[in-house]
Amino acid sequence: MTRVAAVDCGTNSIRLLIADIDGSGALTDVRREMRIVRLGQGVDATGAFVPEAIERTRVALHEYVGMMQEAHIDAVRMVATSATRDASNREDFFSMTRAELGAVIAGAEAEVITGDEEARLSFAGAVGELDSAAGPFVVVDLGGGSTELVLGDTTGVQAAFSADVGCVRTTERCLHDDPPTAEQVAAAKAFASERLAPAFAQVPVEQARTWVGVAGTMTTIAAIANDLPTYDPARVHLSRLSLDAVYDVCNRLVAMTRDERAALGPMHPGRVDVIGGGAIITSVLAEEFSRRAGIGELIVSEHDILDGIAMSLR
Repeated sequence: MTRVAAVDCGTNSIRLLIADIDGSGALTDVRREMRIVRLGQGVDATGAFVPEAIERTRVALHEYVGMMQEAHIDAVRMVATSATRDASNREDFFSMTRAELGAVIAGAEAEVITGDEEARLSFAGAVGELDSAAGPFVVVDLGGGSTELVLGDTTGVQAAFSADVGCVRTTERCLHDDPPTAEQVAAAKAFASERLAPAFAQVPVEQARTWVGVAGTMTTIAAIANDLPTYDPARVHLSRLSLDAVYDVCNRLVAMTRDERAALGPMHPGRVDVIGGGAIITSVLAEEFSRRAGIGELIVSEHDILDGIAMSLR
């Protein structure tokens, strides 16, 4: 048995999974944590990290390193995704991760992965508990700066694409008012459709039987659809939503003011400002999966790229 730590540093959040992994690759959770740090703040507009975003990320990573030391991990892998691929000053970020992670495993640092690898890691984490008879699966990892579509089954991935659109990018580019105007919503939907088009051209989602959604936008949508008073990962994990329920929650989120979104029990404070962009992307995805594959529901998984990163350490 090996104890590993996986860190996923995205555009909006940084997450930690400490788990025990056996020889077959099966994981047993020890600890899961998430902090909203908005590393990708302004990257879409300026092409660079702002110092305060790197500092927020450092503070969260320093806290995680303490947890790793306390858990006596044997290995760590930290993956950085969309925002880091796009930032011109990303070496500032990497030097920070070397300083922090080196305190727990000598020589450890963050690595930037391609959108394709990001998609494959997300798929591996998302489908592990699903019945193979429900495949092929299309897994969607909707992040802050990118959205991965992956088609596959329990034997592996057949096609994957990382689209240059996410909840932070869409919100910063299109949704400026509170609540956004009808024109802004239409522009966001057009932006999402345009950026997702190459994914649908490359990934034959028509073959899919089951849609699995991962990451914060979709888990939050599931929690709201299930009328949870507070966020409960056990009740969100593998919950099933009809597409009508998906549209209802997405439309409500987009129409709300910031204060109304913040008052929702399952809403993490760090998602309040960007969930509207994520809801619009989710609606576009639902429309396309219904039209192209006749899919009528969304399965939401709490297991995602973090689990895939951890499994890669076996």
